[in-house]
Amino acid sequence: MEASLLLYLSLGIFIIAVLYSSVGHAGASGYIAVMSLFSLAPEIIKPAALTLNIFVASITFLQFYRAGHFRWALFWPFIILSIPMAFLGGYLNLPTQVFNMVIGVILLFSAARFIFDLRPDTPKVAPAIPAAAASGGGIGLLAGLTGTGGGIFLTPLLLMMRWATAKHAAAVSALFILFNSVSGLAGNITATLSLPLFALPIVIAAVAGGSIGSWMGSRRIGHIAIKRLLATVLLIAGMKLVFFP
Repeated sequence: MEASLLLYLSLGIFIIAVLYSSVGHAGASGYIAVMSLFSLAPEIIKPAALTLNIFVASITFLQFYRAGHFRWALFWPFIILSIPMAFLGGYLNLPTQVFNMVIGVILLFSAARFIFDLRPDTPKVAPAIPAAAASGGGIGLLAGLTGTGGGIFLTPLLLMMRWATAKHAAAVSALFILFNSVSGLAGNITATLSLPLFALPIVIAAVAGGSIGSWMGSRRIGHIAIKRLLATVLLIAGMKLVFFP
């Protein structure tokens, strides 16, 4: 890739990492959209996005954890089935154009809802363990199939069901994304027998953006702003799935 194109790609990755990490996400759906715009090969995009996810999710979780927003009791029921299902989704290579478009429309609907969500940021009930485990398994499969960590599905679920505050959801989603990204990447490597390819400037851009965004999201941004930023993230993810399935 030419130096100028690599610079623009790195800038796009940086912006996505700042935006996504501010709401506890790692940015895979955004990275996929940016890399698709630069016409990278599909077999390169998915594992590269998951690799960047691992870097950014690690930083994001650490920031939200240090700020006191992580809740283990909320996290573990969602992860127990998501890891094997993310591996399965990463292993499978299905023709998912229609599937991605349907998921994209759902994410766009979620984005519209969060734009106007001004409810107090207080959880109503804790999720039942069977419901959380089943939801986590389904989200893990979606994460593996779409090449993401699943945060774009988990965070809206936690907030819409009022199972968590915005920042607690962000902290839980960050670690959820980390586990699923590792599992999904392992499944992809197992299926393709090849390691992901990426350039060092892109990794640096993602790490820098993730560090800035997660610090702002965990310590400086209020819950209403978090929801508005989440709406933007879901809008980008939904448009990516609809227009770049």
